[in-house]
Amino acid sequence: MTGEPLALYVHWPFCVSKCPYCDFNSHVRASIDNDAWREALLADLAHEAALLPGRTLTSIFFGGGTPSLMEPSTVAAIIEAAASHWTAADRIEITLEANPNSVETGRFADLAVAGVNRLSLGLQSFDDKALAFLGRAHSAKEGWRALETAQENFRRVSFDLIYALPEETEDCWAATLAQALSLGTTHLSLYQLTIEPGTRFASMVAKRAFKPLDPDLAAGLYELTGAMTSAAGLPAYEISNHSRPGHESRHNLSYWRYNDYAGVGPGAHGRRLGMRTTRHRKPENFLSAVRRNGNGIVEEARLTPTEAADEALVMGLRLSEGIDLDKIAQRFELRSIVDWRRVDRLVASGHLSRDGGRVAVTAAGRLLLDTILAEIADPEPIALAAEAPMPASRAEAVSLLTSAYSC
Repeated sequence: MTGEPLALYVHWPFCVSKCPYCDFNSHVRASIDNDAWREALLADLAHEAALLPGRTLTSIFFGGGTPSLMEPSTVAAIIEAAASHWTAADRIEITLEANPNSVETGRFADLAVAGVNRLSLGLQSFDDKALAFLGRAHSAKEGWRALETAQENFRRVSFDLIYALPEETEDCWAATLAQALSLGTTHLSLYQLTIEPGTRFASMVAKRAFKPLDPDLAAGLYELTGAMTSAAGLPAYEISNHSRPGHESRHNLSYWRYNDYAGVGPGAHGRRLGMRTTRHRKPENFLSAVRRNGNGIVEEARLTPTEAADEALVMGLRLSEGIDLDKIAQRFELRSIVDWRRVDRLVASGHLSRDGGRVAVTAAGRLLLDTILAEIADPEPIALAAEAPMPASRAEAVSLLTSAYSC
């Protein structure tokens, strides 16, 4: 395994406030002991490094939570430690997620000095009314200022927008997206609003405080998004992520191409040598585990070949480039991971494309990805609902459009 590529994910669990749509592992605390957290994250990192020696580190991703709340000295210490544990690739990508609040924006220059070379900015909207609805702690003016500061300090900048808000129209979203495409960034993450269980929005919808956008209308916005971004030279390379060729998030490509990645910090997941790893979610439990065991792991589970192939199929078909199904089957020593007759049927219907063993979802198929996965999976090596019917309308399939992957 010496020299094989490895990605590193570092989770910072703290936020200034909890957004009502968020189901990520984020927590609000009155105070944070930065020294204790730096030492805990470094210890957790050292544990993973000892189990993954000799790798080439291709990317580091600081996610959250709100990692722009981290002290730049902590970010620098983690980057330095990672480079000492592994060999850093020549063009290593080091991304940090940030919010546009003025306090965090003031740290951008120091974060760049610390080694961050790509910023993912959570703008979410250019409209103050929408930002208030989404529970964001920044104004549209602060967002513009943060984007300008980010572009001054980082060579690569991406930003997120959330669309398909209640009552949003095609004209409204088209104007917002056109504005986003004019701002000069080479990567955009565009997520439809999803009402996730356990969130404040879920409670509000249950109480009829607001009504989510009609799924058919949301599907239309998704199709509009694909058309506009492609025309602007930032086509979708994944369900919700768009970039100019060569500016894709290399870190998240590691996830979707099913490479190994080390995950450290509260709630972080990892994939290590055929093992699925999970850290304690609650910050206090994570710190206690690190003090007790030298790492924050709550669970490790070895994936069976069929489980691993299942995950690789699900992740790979998210990508516009698709997945080489023959290579995946060979990698996990399986006869096949799909029912090729059903694949060819979906190729004929225009939902999939195929070039030998490589299969990709077409633009028409993206709205039906969940159902396509169930339809093509071979019931012998992978136990999925292979008899699921194709949905009668786009409305029945639009739930896939709001992946929680952030880049």
